[in-house]
Amino acid sequence: MAEQRLHLVFGGELVDPTETQFKDVNDLHVVGIFADYDAARDAWKAEAQRTVDNAHMRYFITELPALSADDATSNGGDA
Repeated sequence: MAEQRLHLVFGGELVDPTETQFKDVNDLHVVGIFADYDAARDAWKAEAQRTVDNAHMRYFITELPALSADDATSNGGDA
């Protein structure tokens, strides 16, 4: 079975459109987590198009680290 590679799509308003510092990290828009890059790219493209009139608004795709069985038991408490 192939390793699952999850992708996060998120965005927000930047302080300066030539940099990647967010104006308010508490106001980030999390679009979602997607099972593959193509689905993430479709979501990214839709949000980028929706906010095209705001030069300070940017959306990003990032690949999430692989999860392991150890991750489920290291959440700091009993389930």
